[in-house]
Amino acid sequence: MAEQHNHEHKHAQPMSHIEEALKKYNLNISDEQVSEAVKKIIAEKVPQNDTLEVKKFLMGSVELTTLKTTDSETSVMAFTEKVNKFDETYPTLPHVATICVYPKFAKVVAETLEVDGVEIACVSGSFPSSQSLIEVKTVETSLAIKDGATEIDIVMPVGSMLEGDYETVVDEIQQQKEACGEHDMKVILETGMLQTAKNIKIASLLSMYAGADYIKTSTGKEKPAATPEAAYVMCQAIKEYYDETGIMIGFKPAGGLNTVMDALIYYTIVKEVLGEKWLTNKYLRLGTSRLANLLLSEVIGKEVKFF
Repeated sequence: MAEQHNHEHKHAQPMSHIEEALKKYNLNISDEQVSEAVKKIIAEKVPQNDTLEVKKFLMGSVELTTLKTTDSETSVMAFTEKVNKFDETYPTLPHVATICVYPKFAKVVAETLEVDGVEIACVSGSFPSSQSLIEVKTVETSLAIKDGATEIDIVMPVGSMLEGDYETVVDEIQQQKEACGEHDMKVILETGMLQTAKNIKIASLLSMYAGADYIKTSTGKEKPAATPEAAYVMCQAIKEYYDETGIMIGFKPAGGLNTVMDALIYYTIVKEVLGEKWLTNKYLRLGTSRLANLLLSEVIGKEVKFF
C-alpha cells in the first residue's frame, strides 16, 4: 500500500524533494541488526556509566511531566512549587531541565516558576493522537507560546507516516514549527506504533528535515512506549543527519522510563552512538515523572519522595 502511495506521488514536486533528501541516508536497516547492537551496548558499556556523577547529570536532564486528566491549576501550581523548593533544598544538585504540561497550564507554570534555566514545555498539536485539523494544531501551539511555553512537544501524524504520505508528515511538522517561532520543538514519533526500525529511521529523518529541534520516542499514552532499540535507531538518524547538515538535534526518550537503569541505558546509547557532545542537559532530555525521585534517592543514598 505504501509503495503504491509513493508511486502516485512520484510526480508531485514536494515528494521528489523529500525522496531526494531520504536517499542520502542509510535506510537499509533490519530489526535484528538493531537488536544485536543494543544488546552489545547494554552488556558491554552500561556498567561503566552506573556512577553517581552520571546520575547527578541525568537529574538535570529530566523533563518533569504531569499530563493527567485530573490536572488543575491548583495541582500544576503545587507541581511547579516543588521545582522551586528543590532548588532551595538541594542547591548543589542540578535542577530539572523542564516542566512539561498541557497548554492550558503554560501560564500557571510561567507565573509560579522561580528557577532560572528551567524550560516550560507544552504538549501541543492535539496531543497524544495528533488527530486534529492542522489549523487547530497551529493555533494551540501559538497560544501555548503566548502563555509562556518555551518549548513545544508535538506528535507527528502517525497515520500519514504509515501510509507513506511523507508530504503530509513534513508539511504538518513545518507548519507547527512556524507556529513555534524561535522556540524549540520536539517531534514525538510514537515509535511503538511504527512497527519497524526502518519506519522509525524514516520518521526521524522526516521530522528533522521538517524542522524538529528534538526527536522524542513516545507520548507515554500508547504501549509500547520508549525502547532502547527505538532510541538506537533515532540516535543513528540524528548522527547521520548531523554528518550531512552540521545541525545537532536533541533526543528525548519518554514513556516507560521506570527505573534508574532505564535512564542509564538511554544515556549509554546516546554516548555510544552520538558521542560526548550530546551529553548535555540541552541535547539529552528524559520525559518522565517517576524517575526524578528515583535518581534523587540514588544520589542521596536513601529513599526520597520529593516530587
